[in-house]
Amino acid sequence: MSTSVIEPGTRLAGRYRLEERISDSGGSSLWKAIDEILARAVAVRTFDPEFPRVAEVVTSARAASRLTDPRLTQVFDADDSGESAYVVSEWVVGETLEQMLGKAPLEPGRAATLLYEAAEAMAAAHAAGLAHLCLTPRDLVWTTGGTVKLLGIATDAVLGDRYSDDPAGEDVRGLGRMLYAALTAHWPGDDKGSDLPPAPGNAGVPHAPRQVQAGISHAVDAIVCRCLGLGEAGALATPAELAKALRGVPRTPLPLFAGLGNVQAPAPRPAAPAPKRPPMHSTSPATQPHQPHQSHQPPASQPTTRIPEPRARSRRNTGPPPPGSSSHGTTGLPRRPANRALLGVAAAALTVIVGLGAWALIDNGSKEKSGNTGVSDQGKKSNPPKPATVKLNVQNVTGFEKPIGNHHDEAYNRNTNLVIDGKSSTSWETQSYADPDFGNYSKGIGVLLDMGRSVKVSNIKIITPQVGGILQVKIGNSQSATDLKSVGRQQGTGGELTVPVNPQVSGQYVLVWFTKLPSSLKGKLSEIAVYGSTS
Repeated sequence: MSTSVIEPGTRLAGRYRLEERISDSGGSSLWKAIDEILARAVAVRTFDPEFPRVAEVVTSARAASRLTDPRLTQVFDADDSGESAYVVSEWVVGETLEQMLGKAPLEPGRAATLLYEAAEAMAAAHAAGLAHLCLTPRDLVWTTGGTVKLLGIATDAVLGDRYSDDPAGEDVRGLGRMLYAALTAHWPGDDKGSDLPPAPGNAGVPHAPRQVQAGISHAVDAIVCRCLGLGEAGALATPAELAKALRGVPRTPLPLFAGLGNVQAPAPRPAAPAPKRPPMHSTSPATQPHQPHQSHQPPASQPTTRIPEPRARSRRNTGPPPPGSSSHGTTGLPRRPANRALLGVAAAALTVIVGLGAWALIDNGSKEKSGNTGVSDQGKKSNPPKPATVKLNVQNVTGFEKPIGNHHDEAYNRNTNLVIDGKSSTSWETQSYADPDFGNYSKGIGVLLDMGRSVKVSNIKIITPQVGGILQVKIGNSQSATDLKSVGRQQGTGGELTVPVNPQVSGQYVLVWFTKLPSSLKGKLSEIAVYGSTS
C-alpha cells in the first residue's frame, strides 16, 4: 500500500486509523490518527514505496523510542515489515516557537527559560547517541499542558538526508538560532527553516541580538554569539554546555498554558534619579518579587546609607522603669557607651568619605592639568579592532575529484571559473551518473578554490540550481581532501545556501564538493563566495 493511495479512514496494523493528512514532503506523509486500542490521538508518518531511506527512518525511530526525557516527543511504534511502513509518535498540541513569534519577540527571561529546557532535552538525546541536525522554530512546541516538546529527534535528520561530522556542534548552532529568533523575532538561518523575517546582518553574518532588539542582557547576547560563532569568544561545543550557560542567566518561569503572552521588549529607559534619603530599612525578602538566578549585589554607585541617630533608638521605652532599674529611667543597660561607639563609627565613615572625595578632586585636577579628559585605560592596552568580515578574492579554481580506481569524471575540470564569475545563470557541472553515489566510480567531485594565501573563513555561500544531494565544505592548507578539515555538510536547496564556519577556520584552500549527487544524477554549482578576513 503506497502513500499515494492511502486515504483518511485507512487502518494500519489493525489499530491506527488515519484521520487527517497534515503534510506531504520528500516522499513521506504526516497524519493525525487515532490509536483505536488506547483511544488516543497519535501522529503517524507513512512513506512512498520509492522512498530510499525507509529502513533508516524506522531504525532511528526505534532508537528514539528508548529516550525517556519528557521534553522529547515519544515514539510509540515503528515498523517496515508489512505492506506499508509507518512510524507512530506522540500527537503534540500547542504553539510552535515560530507561531509564538508571529507578533513579537519573547521577553528575554522567558526566551532563556524556553531554550534552557530545549538544550537540556537535546543534551539527554546526545547522551543516548542521537541528534537532530535540522532544528528550526517549528520543532520547539510549548504545549497546552504547559510543557516544552522538541519534535523530530533522530528521524528528521534521516528524512532530510542530513549528516554532520559534528552533530553536537550542529545542534548547538540550531539551538542558538532558535534562541536568537526567540529574542528578536528574526531568523538567522536558512530561509527554508522559518517564515520569520531574516536576521539583519552583513555579508551573510547576522548582527548580534542586542543590535537588533533592545532589552537583551549582555550575558544572554554573549551566549547566542558563542552558539553562532559571532565574535571572539569560544564557541559552545555541546547542548549540555549551552544548558549550563543558560542556567547562569536570569530566567522567567513559563506560564501554565500554550501561548507565552509575547511582549515587545521595551527600549532601555533612562535611570530614575536616586532618592535624596534612602529608606532606613530594606524591604523584607518576603515582599520582594522573586527573580531566580539574579545576584543581589548593590550597584557600584549605590548612595551611602544614612546612619540612624543614637537618640532615636534610646526613646523606645516610654513607660515607667522596670523594677531594679536605675533612677535615670534606663533599662539597666549601659546606653551611653553604645551611643559613643555608634558616633565613633559614623565619624570614621565620614573621615573615609571626605578622604575619598579629596582624593577624587586631586585626581581630577591632575587629569585636567595633563589635558586628559577621557576615560583612562588603567594600565591596560585597548583591544585591537576586530578584522572586518568581507567577501574574499579567489585566486584560482580547479576541478577536484576522489576517484575509485582509475575512473575520472570527464567534465569535472572544465569551466571551473564559472563558480566565481558573479553570474548565477552559468554553472560548473559534472558528467551524468547512474546513481547518487557516482556509480561507485568516485567518493566525491567538486571544485577547489585557491585563496592565494591563508585566510580566516567565517562562512561560505553556495548557489546550486538543484535540490538534493549532499554538498560538503572543507578548508585547510593542503590540496588533499584527507588533510582538509570538514566545516559543514548541507543538502542542495535549488538556490542559495550558507555554510557557517563555527568556529572560524584558517586555510589557503576551500573545497566544495558533492559527496552524493542530487536526483538529476549530475552535480552543478553556479556560484561560490567565501567570506572572512585575511588577518
